Amino acid sequence: MSTHRILDAWDDFLRFWRAAADLPLPAQVDLWRTAYMARYPELLHKQVEDYDSQGVDWRQVAAERIFPALPQRLPRMEAARDLLPHICASIYERAQAALGLDFDVVFVIYVGIGCGAGWATQYEGQPACLLGLENIAAEGWHTRERLEGLVAHELGHLAHMAWRGEWGEFAEHERDPLFLLYSEGFAVRYKEAVLGGAGHLAQDGEWLAWCAAHRQTLAAEFLRRVDNGEAVRDFFGSWYEMQGHSQTGYYLGRELVGDLGRGRALRDVARMSVGEVREAARAFLHAALP
Repeated sequence: MSTHRILDAWDDFLRFWRAAADLPLPAQVDLWRTAYMARYPELLHKQVEDYDSQGVDWRQVAAERIFPALPQRLPRMEAARDLLPHICASIYERAQAALGLDFDVVFVIYVGIGCGAGWATQYEGQPACLLGLENIAAEGWHTRERLEGLVAHELGHLAHMAWRGEWGEFAEHERDPLFLLYSEGFAVRYKEAVLGGAGHLAQDGEWLAWCAAHRQTLAAEFLRRVDNGEAVRDFFGSWYEMQGHSQTGYYLGRELVGDLGRGRALRDVARMSVGEVREAARAFLHAALP
């Protein structure tokens, strides 16, 4: 039977932070790399590579956006860390019962440089959910309800990869914004199936109502960017937004996968070919236009 394990890097972070808290920001960043992340070289490599792939200087991001906020975010990070081991175990078991999750998972709890509150990937050669406490605290996702949604969402990504039989290829597929829309929408639907109810990454009712009211505008802008080869990052992630609202791509993706799921099991939706996904996503966006 499949199982899970927890890799908790919190105590190592606290040891680093006691030594670094009073240092200048550049020195904090260097010590994070040489003292804290030196214990987790694969984790360091993944974060640095993520920024390198975007053409972004990770040291600058860390010094300007992450480390200045750590003192005020420490209580939220600690609150999240205290809850996460139990939540990871509980959501993993619920995914096994509800959707037949049948592979081992390692949950990595760490303090990183802003690569995401959750990150579905591989670590030490097995499916992994990386949980960045610095982003969790920044989002205010340190409560039980929101952490359950986050973990279930990332397990959805891992299940999607597993059901497709794709790991390295999956990240390449997500470079296509139409596939990314489908991928994120699938993870939202998977989360809802595990938790037994609706929800949109812990966003409130006002956010959902706004997205529904602006569905045509969002679809039109997403399609325009796809057709013009422009980035769609404003639809995803916490640092970007569309007309004052962040993460609107998750709403569009959820609606897309809902359409694809009519008359199909979620596992069948997961296994659609890249060509089928592109065609269906484009048709969905066109259908939303006036």
